[in-house]
Amino acid sequence: MPRSDKFQRYAVTIAAVAMLSAPVTGLAQPAPQQGAAPAAGAPQGDPAAFRKAQEEFNKTPNTPGDGPYPAMIETDPSLPNHVIYRPANLAPFEGGKLAVLAWGNGGCADDGTAHRLHLAEIASYGYIVIAPGPWRSGPGATAPRAAQAAQAGGGLPPAATTTADVKAGLEWAIAQNSVAGSKFHGKIATKLLAVAGHSCGGLQAIELAADPRIKAVVINNSGVFNTGQPIPGVSVTKDMLKKFHTPVVYILGGPTDIAWANGSDDYEKIQSVPAMLASLPVGHGGTFSKPMGGAVAHVAIDWLEWQLRGDKTAARTFLGENCRLCSGTEWTLKRKGF
Repeated sequence: MPRSDKFQRYAVTIAAVAMLSAPVTGLAQPAPQQGAAPAAGAPQGDPAAFRKAQEEFNKTPNTPGDGPYPAMIETDPSLPNHVIYRPANLAPFEGGKLAVLAWGNGGCADDGTAHRLHLAEIASYGYIVIAPGPWRSGPGATAPRAAQAAQAGGGLPPAATTTADVKAGLEWAIAQNSVAGSKFHGKIATKLLAVAGHSCGGLQAIELAADPRIKAVVINNSGVFNTGQPIPGVSVTKDMLKKFHTPVVYILGGPTDIAWANGSDDYEKIQSVPAMLASLPVGHGGTFSKPMGGAVAHVAIDWLEWQLRGDKTAARTFLGENCRLCSGTEWTLKRKGF
C-alpha cells in the first residue's frame, strides 16, 4: 500500500522525541552511549526529566495503526513476559498469511510496550509482532516499571532481556500455527519471518539475523560498538555482520544519534548482502512516540512489505533515482548491492 504522502508529511513536522527505550525511572544516566537515549528536551543525566518524559508518554493512548487491519495489544499465558501486537480481526489471515516480526526493545529493556505505537502500526499491515518483557507502559499496563537504582560507578545498566527472549517470541508464533484451538492456528506465515530492534535491541536483532529462517532485517538506531562492549550481558561483535544472509536496512537518526558512528561503520563493513542506511535527523529516539509510529514506522513497513511479500510499490521507497526517500524529504539514503 503506497505511503508516499506520509513521508512528505512526517519529514516536515518531525522533532526530537521522548526516549522510550532504556528503563529510565529513577536511573541516573551515563554519558551518551548507545542504549540510553535522552528524552526530548531533557538534559543528559537528569533522571527527573527522563521520568517526566516517560510519565507523559504513558498518557498517550494506544493506537490501532493506520493499516488495513486495525491492531490490538495483548499478552498470552502461553508466552509469559512478552507482549503481542496483531490485527484485531484474524479472519483475513486464514491459510497462513500473517507475517511474523520478532522485536528487540531499546535498552534491551523488559518492557514489551516501550515501542507500542511503532509496533501496533506494523501489526496493522498484517503482522504479528512479539516484544519481550511485560506490559509496563501506557494505558492498560499490568506490570508498571519499578524504580531502578543507579549503577555503581555509572555506565549502562545490564540487559534485562536477551536475544534468546526475542527468539522465544519468534518460536512461539511459529508454533501457534499448529496448535489446535489457538486463535492463530493456520494463520501464521511461517516462512515470512523478520527481526528488528531499537538500540540495544538492534544488537539482539543483529545476532538473531543469522537464523536461516529470517527473511528480513531492520536495525533501528543501533550498530555494533566500534570499541568495547559497555552493555553488561550483551556480546555482539562486528564478525556477526558476516552472518547476514538477507538484505538489511539500518534506520538511523542522523549525526546526533548516539548510534550513528556504530551503525554507519556496520553499513560500511557489510559485504555479503545488499544493505541500506536510511537516516532521518531526529536523534536516537527515532519517531517511536509519534502517532502511528511516525515516519520511521512507515519506512520499516515498506522494507518488510518489499522483502517479505515482494511488494514492488513498497520497494519504490528505496529503489530508483527518484525513490521516495531520495528527494523531497529530510531522509538521506545510502545503498549498496542492489
